Amino acid sequence: MLTIKAISEQLSSTTEPNEWTNELMNDQRSGVQKLVASWLKRLEAQEKVKLEHEEKIQFDNSHKQTTSDLVAGIDEAGRGPLAGPVVTAAVIFKDYPNELFGINDSKQLSRSKRQHFAEIIKKHAYCYSIHIQAVDQIDTLNIYEATRLSMMRSVDSLSIEPQVLLVDAMKLPTATTQHSIIKGDAKSLAIAAASILAKTTRDELMDEFDKMYPEYHFAKNAGYGTALHIEALNKFGPTPIHRRSFEPIKSMIS
Repeated sequence: MLTIKAISEQLSSTTEPNEWTNELMNDQRSGVQKLVASWLKRLEAQEKVKLEHEEKIQFDNSHKQTTSDLVAGIDEAGRGPLAGPVVTAAVIFKDYPNELFGINDSKQLSRSKRQHFAEIIKKHAYCYSIHIQAVDQIDTLNIYEATRLSMMRSVDSLSIEPQVLLVDAMKLPTATTQHSIIKGDAKSLAIAAASILAKTTRDELMDEFDKMYPEYHFAKNAGYGTALHIEALNKFGPTPIHRRSFEPIKSMIS
């Protein structure tokens, strides 16, 4: 009879029910029953992730006009902060390896998970593009137009032209067939992937700005108007990366 420790180690590498796991169901040891319950719960969670993954792929494919169409997902990060650029990304998938399981709206993932998936997306995407929209463009155009232009630049920079665009809650100035998807990063695999690339890129930029302007804590607040950020603004004034068209910066400099 296997020890509970040995059973735990074997279950950790078992990915589906088999004759041995069926026999474990009849093992009356409370420790074994807890391990089995935990293992079944893990399998259930993995199956849920798999089903959600397949639903996202089906959603993207449902917008194809022909089976050979390439679908690009487009999303942004950083429309709301008081400081830093807006970053947008466009992603096209042609194949869907299991490594892509778990890709979701970047806001639903931890930073370490986003970074992990960003590398997987870059590895397996048919092609992708990232665009960084500078603060001066945000102040000149307004945040909506600056984001829209950045999204368009992301699409135009793709090395392969898509036939369909799935855009997270935005309409782009293009003749390419497009669909504006509300909460698209929760429905579309391509949009979710774009949201991860945009978010991880922007986080890396804000980490660098944190080194330049440590008193503003950009690595923690990503430029959003937290209490510490506002306190630093009142004490030190705006930096070159603050959006002068946003309040309270606009009133500070007027």
